Order: sequence, then structure tokens, then C-alpha cells
Amino acid sequence: MKHVKFLFFTFLTFLTFLILNCKENNQKQLKKQHKKNNNQQEVLVEKIIDTILIDGIANEKTWKKSSWHPINQVWLGEQVDSSDFTGRYKLSWSKEALYVLAEIKDDFLVDKIKNPLERWWDDDCVEIFIDEDNSGGNHQFNHNAFAYHIGLNGDVVDLDAKDTPRLFNNHIDSKMTTGGSNTSVWEFKIYLFSDTYSLKGDQTALNLFSNKKIGFAIAYCDNDKSELRENFFGSVIVDGDDKNRGWIDANIFGTLKLKN
Repeated sequence: MKHVKFLFFTFLTFLTFLILNCKENNQKQLKKQHKKNNNQQEVLVEKIIDTILIDGIANEKTWKKSSWHPINQVWLGEQVDSSDFTGRYKLSWSKEALYVLAEIKDDFLVDKIKNPLERWWDDDCVEIFIDEDNSGGNHQFNHNAFAYHIGLNGDVVDLDAKDTPRLFNNHIDSKMTTGGSNTSVWEFKIYLFSDTYSLKGDQTALNLFSNKKIGFAIAYCDNDKSELRENFFGSVIVDGDDKNRGWIDANIFGTLKLKN
């Protein structure tokens, strides 16, 4: 009986080793296949010229000087009327963080799922994709890149390296205000982390500098009172039929180039 148990334990150990090794090899293979253009859909980002207060008001000189960029690519769903959704954003940076200003016009704001770690994509939210070193590649079971979902209440959700949803509220400071014409203003201060980031290890945010390149995209999950998300609009052109793959594939991100 002991011999049988030993053989069974040995078999399970070997099987676990094969599964983990296969997973690791798949990750490496995906990285080898990656050929992201270093200048893909590049946007130049100017440094801040005054202090940005994350208050959802956007009255700083930096924002007045910055240019708007559209969120107009249909990643899921269908093209909609401008009264249903329009989106645009601005960018800036400091040594400490990347700043994003988003202006979203949405005729219905939906926040019905109370647990932020359940089906967060089926509520209205902004999604910000960050690849700190612009390396591209797969990031489903690692932190090669992040796909942050920021809910209407400010919770920041992404998957960890074990594919488990977690709150990353210390990665992004945000504030949303909603005014007339169904228009919401979102301000974000985003701290960047290397691909060696670990929940159990070093979590020190990186300093930014001129000429640094960052993989980036911004999107909006739009739900008009349905059970499931109805539309998903993004800022970058994604080739192929499956355009909803930024949550695992950093190759689709655009590129930010920081300038003084």
C-alpha cells in the first residue's frame, strides 16, 4: 500500500512539474513571437508645467496646453450615436507619475455590481493599459503589463500573476466628476512599475524621464442598463477580428514618448 501511495505521489509531482514547465515555456514562446513596433501609434507627451491636483476639475495650465486624443475605436459591440458615447483624453507626466485626463460623454452611468472583484467589466469603467518598458508581449500570468479597470467609485482592478482579480488602488489616484450634458471628467495619476513587480516583493514605483517610451492605451466599458457590457471603445487601432485582447496582449498597445 505504501508503495502504491509513493508511486501516486511521484506521478502527481511529475504531472505538476510538466504543467508548470509547459506554462512557463508558453509564456517564453509568446514573448519570442512578440514583434511590437517600438513606435507603434506613437503619441508625444509633454511634461507638466504646474502641479496637477487630482480632483476631476482639470483647470490646470498643463491640461489647457495639452492636446486631445480620441477614444473612438470599437473593440466590442457596435458604433453608437454621439449622444450615447463619445470619449477623448489628454496626457502629461512628471518624474513621479503619468497623468491622464479623460472626458467621457455617456448617457447612462451604470454601477450595479457591488463587489469590485466580480464582473467589473460589466459596469461602466475606464480601462487604462500600461506597459512600462513598451516591450509588448503576453501579460496574462505576469506583470509584464497592467490592464487597470477604474470603476465609478475609484476602485482599480486587474488580474494578478495567478489570474486572480485584485485591487491595485495604490497604483492609481483618480477622481471623476459628472456635469451637464452627461459628461464626466476623469483625472488619473498613474504610478509605473517594472515587469518584475511582485505582490510579495519590491513594489517601488519607477521614476519617469524624457524620451522614455511606454506602452499605452485607454478604453471605456459602456453598459446602458443591460446585464452585460454592451460596448467597449478604445484609443488604438487593433488589427484582426478579436479586438478585445489588451487584457492579455500588450502588443496591441500604442506608444507614448515622454518629452520635456
